[in-house]
Amino acid sequence: MNNSVSNTARLLWAALRALLVLTLVTGVIYPLAVTGVAQALFNDKANGSEIKAEGKVVGSSLIGQQGYSLDYFQGRPANGLGTNSVNTQYKLILSGATNLAADSKVLVKQVEDAKAAVVKNNSTADYKVKPSQVPADAVTSSGSGLDPDISPAYAELQVHRVAERNHLSVTQVERLVKDHTDGRTLGFIGEPTVNVLELNIALKSLVTKS
Repeated sequence: MNNSVSNTARLLWAALRALLVLTLVTGVIYPLAVTGVAQALFNDKANGSEIKAEGKVVGSSLIGQQGYSLDYFQGRPANGLGTNSVNTQYKLILSGATNLAADSKVLVKQVEDAKAAVVKNNSTADYKVKPSQVPADAVTSSGSGLDPDISPAYAELQVHRVAERNHLSVTQVERLVKDHTDGRTLGFIGEPTVNVLELNIALKSLVTKS
């Protein structure tokens, strides 16, 4: 009986020591080490890929923003966020797509309405947008609904409108888009993209200087 109690106590003490050691290693030392390495080698990414303007954090390069006036470049639609009552304004509480099937009448109507709006909003006195020019990312939301990037084609489609509303030349705005177009990762992965927030910050700076 005494041996049984002694063995049980010894096993419990060994288990407790193992728990304490593993808690220290995996719950304290490892997180601190990973955080230290991340801060030292990947400081920008570790802190959320923040974007600053005029000395203030205005967003993240990883998260899209809504609510830009037509003076600025527009991002992708956020229809997926509108399917719930929690996150309709990029509040980051949750993300998600519309989950509508490709043959959904609701989705088709959303795309048709979005295309009509893109054509109308981006047609100017000297530049008329054709429905066939509207790229897919201009009328569909991303899987998360929070995509920060648009295609160069969609950015270029908005150039004339942005130039006209900000009293800039088309050449100036085209150069701005070109300067903020990121190529494929490693030269062959993915597609070229334009970060809307970064582009609009550069646009605001250009307008201020003009």
